[in-house]
Amino acid sequence: MEKIIFNKRFLARNEANYVGQYLTSSETGEIEQLEKKCISIIADKLKSSFVHLTSSCTAALEVSSILSDLEPGDEVIMPSFTFSSTANAVALRGGVPVFVDIKPGTLNIDERKINLAITSKTKAIFVVHYAGLACNMNAIIKLAKDNGLLVIEDAAQALGSYYDGMPLGTIGDFGAISFHKTKNIQCGEGGLFISSNRQYHDRAAHIIEKGTNRFEKINGNIDKYEWVSLGSSYVLSDIQIASLAAQLLDEERVTSLRGAIWKQYHLGLEELESDGLITRPSIEPGSSINGHIYYILISKPHIREHITEYLFLKGISAYSHYEPLHLAPAGTRYGRTPFELNITEDIAPRLLRLPIWPSMTPIQVQRVITELIGALRVG
Repeated sequence: MEKIIFNKRFLARNEANYVGQYLTSSETGEIEQLEKKCISIIADKLKSSFVHLTSSCTAALEVSSILSDLEPGDEVIMPSFTFSSTANAVALRGGVPVFVDIKPGTLNIDERKINLAITSKTKAIFVVHYAGLACNMNAIIKLAKDNGLLVIEDAAQALGSYYDGMPLGTIGDFGAISFHKTKNIQCGEGGLFISSNRQYHDRAAHIIEKGTNRFEKINGNIDKYEWVSLGSSYVLSDIQIASLAAQLLDEERVTSLRGAIWKQYHLGLEELESDGLITRPSIEPGSSINGHIYYILISKPHIREHITEYLFLKGISAYSHYEPLHLAPAGTRYGRTPFELNITEDIAPRLLRLPIWPSMTPIQVQRVITELIGALRVG
């Protein structure tokens, strides 16, 4: 019986050549050209004038927090249903993550709950585009402007997704995208920092390059660089840049392939939702998908482990996802939860992610669908 693994690394068409050329070349300038190529491709795709490669999406989120000038005790509103990096970026600056509930359809932050959590200490809103599905950004941006707050987009999973024609990660003040090995476009680790506000561009470049103005020297604006601000080593490594340059050339193809798999799952599982056995993902009006994750919510939470084990015996890997941060030890220590998060606590134990990767065949997808239907009908 063929095993259907959860995720499979995508090898871009020119990736082995790019990495091989880097490893065998003695010219240090070649990697700078590849870095410029990456930036050019991304800037064109995102229609953004300021993007910087970073060592991870976590690093890009930390850069965003530093630029937000968080002081000890400042509060940042965010969903509890997210990865620890979202909250760590705030807590590391002395800020307080304030956890609010999510919407049962998209599993994204509920914009109707944000206003209830705003206090005189609130400095920013961190939104997370879960599974590459967009938050209601129109409502969130309006709310932020009305209250003088910054908006940071954790778009780790969202490269290739759009909201009202705008790429996710480019709508708020700052955005962060991941190139982790599990993402659509990947280079092992790696990330991207995005800023839509010109006043932050120079500072961001300094922070990413260890607090120096090295990028200004690279661009030929100064003769030598020096330490000008606080910062850290948030840059992407050379070998990862070589890998990423090739991966980015195949981004549209990868997004299309994953999107087709997502849609096959969505159509094939419609009957299970009609029968009340599962809930399928929903999408905000005006937004698109990138096929990063396909998940279901099992109606009965106590049978998820049974379903997972059943699929495993059939050679199919499927997994749960985040444990709510507000219930985690560090969440109770560093964060604040102003009201009950009933949706988050209800959804977390019912969520199941299904296998998805670009070369997955329609036959393999149908096999997952068939086995899942069988498990849920029996369970």
